[in-house]
Amino acid sequence: MKIKNISKIEGRLPIRDPYIMGAYHFDQYPEGNGKLGPNASLEGRELGQDFDRSNNWRMYHGETIPGFPHHPHRGFEIVTIIPEGYADHFDSKGSKGRYGQGDVQLMSAGSGVLHAEMFPLVHDDKPNPLRLFQIWLNLPGKNKLTPPNYKMLWHEEIPTGVFEQENGKVIIKAILGTYEGIQAQEPLEHSWAKDPQNHVGIALIDMEAHTTFTLPAVSDTMNRFVLFYDGTESIQVADYRLDPNSMVDLAGGEEIVFTAGNVGAKLLVLEGEPINEPVAAYGPFVMNTERELQEAFQEYRVTEFGGWPWGDKESDLVNEKDAPRFASYDFGKVIDEPGK
Repeated sequence: MKIKNISKIEGRLPIRDPYIMGAYHFDQYPEGNGKLGPNASLEGRELGQDFDRSNNWRMYHGETIPGFPHHPHRGFEIVTIIPEGYADHFDSKGSKGRYGQGDVQLMSAGSGVLHAEMFPLVHDDKPNPLRLFQIWLNLPGKNKLTPPNYKMLWHEEIPTGVFEQENGKVIIKAILGTYEGIQAQEPLEHSWAKDPQNHVGIALIDMEAHTTFTLPAVSDTMNRFVLFYDGTESIQVADYRLDPNSMVDLAGGEEIVFTAGNVGAKLLVLEGEPINEPVAAYGPFVMNTERELQEAFQEYRVTEFGGWPWGDKESDLVNEKDAPRFASYDFGKVIDEPGK
């Protein structure tokens, strides 16, 4: 059976091994207030609610600027994709940056890291929409305590293919893995995606009206999911109709054809072989056993994974308002900017 399940999405994505968690955020933020926060009252908004759908934008855990102030992680990799809007990154390894408008961040929490991810509203004269996917890709047990690491995939450098069809074009951005001969950049060193036999793939697919896209048969044991996140009309997936804002769970060993209707569609593809190891997860930590999980919490209480080098832990930490997209590593010793 090609279609295993179809789910309507309201924030969290129903994915599984090798993925731990997936989240889709779409916030229609208003104009900024000149201080990177919203030019709007926060009265009546419940802070700390990641998926509160009673409003069309959320503050998450930020008090003045939307986002997630400093918090720990251990034992897995985070893939953050931002098609619209911006994020400001800070971490306990002395790295910081700003990315967005199509950029992707790969970050391995490894043995433990603190990081903050805030969503600065940089425009004071127009709305600041944010569209963000955050995917937690598990690490195998042998790699869970490897050194934390992260790198940027700037949108100008993400391998992209434009495929002209009779009725329009399909654009494929390969974030991990290979699609239609488009090979993604190298994954992080200890990632499950490092071994091609694990068939880890993440891609963004932009289909114009009346075009088709085909996922090939790869492996009967592979888990495969596709999120239809942007569009106004349902699309055809094999013999089924898929509505916007829905996710389909697909057979990895079957060829699957997607067909757009009278309008275009944007898709997120997530796939990979399962790691097939026990999972003990609670909050920000993902380990193999309950004992390892307890050890993670104990080490964080004692060491704070090296501590927070950026001052007030409770502040909504962001870069300068007019900062460009950039990544700074090891307290500024290494700078990475798009096109350089």
